[in-house]
Amino acid sequence: IGRAGAMAAPAMVAAAGAGDFSDLREIKKQLLSVAERSRERGLQHSGKWAAELAFALEPLPLSELPPPPALSEEDARDLDAYTLAKSYFDLKEYDRAAYFLQGCKSQKAYFLYMYSRYLSGEKKKDDETVDSLGPLEKGQVKNEALRELRVELSKKHKAQELDGFGLYLYGVVLRKLDLVKEAIDVFVEAAHVLPLHWGAWLELCNLITDKEMLKFLSLPDTWMKEFFLAHIYTELQLIEEALQKYQSLIDAGFSKSTYIISQIAVAYHNIRDIDKALSIFNELRKQDPYRIENMDTFSNLLYVRSMKPELSYLAHNLCEIDKYRVETCCVIGNYYSLRSQHEKAALYFQRALKLNPRYLGAWTLMGHEYMEMKNTSAAIQAYRHAIEVNKRDYRAWYGLGQTYEILKMPFYCLYYYRRAHQLRPNDSRMLVALGECYEKLNQLVEAKKCYWRAYAVGDVEKMALVKLAKLHEQLNESEQAAQCYIKYIQDIYSCGEVVEHLEVSTAFRYLAQYYFKCKLWDEASACAQKCCAFNDTREEGKALLRQILQLRNQGETSSTDVAAPFFLPASLSANNTPTRRVSPLNLSSVTP
Repeated sequence: IGRAGAMAAPAMVAAAGAGDFSDLREIKKQLLSVAERSRERGLQHSGKWAAELAFALEPLPLSELPPPPALSEEDARDLDAYTLAKSYFDLKEYDRAAYFLQGCKSQKAYFLYMYSRYLSGEKKKDDETVDSLGPLEKGQVKNEALRELRVELSKKHKAQELDGFGLYLYGVVLRKLDLVKEAIDVFVEAAHVLPLHWGAWLELCNLITDKEMLKFLSLPDTWMKEFFLAHIYTELQLIEEALQKYQSLIDAGFSKSTYIISQIAVAYHNIRDIDKALSIFNELRKQDPYRIENMDTFSNLLYVRSMKPELSYLAHNLCEIDKYRVETCCVIGNYYSLRSQHEKAALYFQRALKLNPRYLGAWTLMGHEYMEMKNTSAAIQAYRHAIEVNKRDYRAWYGLGQTYEILKMPFYCLYYYRRAHQLRPNDSRMLVALGECYEKLNQLVEAKKCYWRAYAVGDVEKMALVKLAKLHEQLNESEQAAQCYIKYIQDIYSCGEVVEHLEVSTAFRYLAQYYFKCKLWDEASACAQKCCAFNDTREEGKALLRQILQLRNQGETSSTDVAAPFFLPASLSANNTPTRRVSPLNLSSVTP
């Protein structure tokens, strides 16, 4: 669009404000137009994103298709050089493309000139990284072109000669030079000048670390902002808000968009609603069977569920489509990891990182593999790289915590688990890990708080109450311990799970002994009978039952003076002892 680009962009967007999806035809025109403009500049991912969204909307009649961008005098003058250079650019001959674009004045050709130089530097950096070092020693190699590009682009920026795409490239250069604050300002400016370019929004997503930061950004009032907010909410683990946004986008008319469907699946993966995420991914595979993006996330879900045949099928399938894609390598890595072939798994994650050293998932997964192989120093390095790539990756912080736990360094552990907890305040696993840390450091009050909070937010692994009960046991707070065990048993039976929990027998044993001390024979014998159902407590249960029988024969009556938590339903106990001081949850509905 040449010089007119900067002028034309706001006009293209004036049609629809934030959340205004009333004119889907206009939106479709805008998407088709920006997809074409992105492709002309070699921005394939932004072009693909716009094209995928446009594909989800109804097709336009011939009369309504957007006209090709008008050419300016400068465009006409640069057309030959641009056409030649673009063909070299598409063949990844970046230096050659830049050579023929020297001196071009039109916006489009100038962008391609600068972008070719940038990509040339990136390619050389990646080649050097792969050649000289194993992926774990990355970070020493720099893109040599960045400084020159920054100098030239900042001159243009001051003279206000950059269009939306130029601003985007300037922002990328600043981000690569770790000038985060300046980069954010430039990306916001790029979003104002050309709101339809998804690349600029996506870069902003990667730089915003918390909700506070988001509040202070002055973003353009356009329908694109809705997609941006949904994406950033997912990244910041504000999943409910994200799902609301995506639902409203589906209702607005984007129900066929594979991008939105995949984002919803990722959101459910992030809140560990595994069944929902799996069903959405399966649906997505039916709609877009050759899709490779997000399939590594899908494989994580299959891994967690130990679905070997499905994971094997996915790995073979992706291998047939494209075996040299980062996601494919991660899926194969997960497959080997599930088969406990950790060396092979680590090898595939390394291959993924050779293909893309900034690929977050592979660093974290590789850390997990090194942990399995008891190579803690390599694990620490891998997790640190993951954090370098994205400070919001709670799995890497959690992984570091686990590694230092193995190394018996609880203070370090505490720091990393805290970071993981800040990123996932409602994830019980982080809270249980924090509690264990506090326990090791003998800060029992803090530990109790963590376990209780883990139970309150919905304990995934159903271990928080047991740990809390054991703490109470240590502190000789027998009533509280009994209450925790009661709640734990109630929880286990209420979810209708087949009880394979080791701790169920522990709970029944403790309660049997507790009731025995309180001289509540009926309750004690009911719990002791339960103990007999488990191998590890069978003998103790039988012994206790004999003792109770003996005491009863001696005429010892069941005590009514000692208040005790009472939970067994009437059907299991003849003597309905009233409770006084301690009133746990009403557990009469539970039949263990």
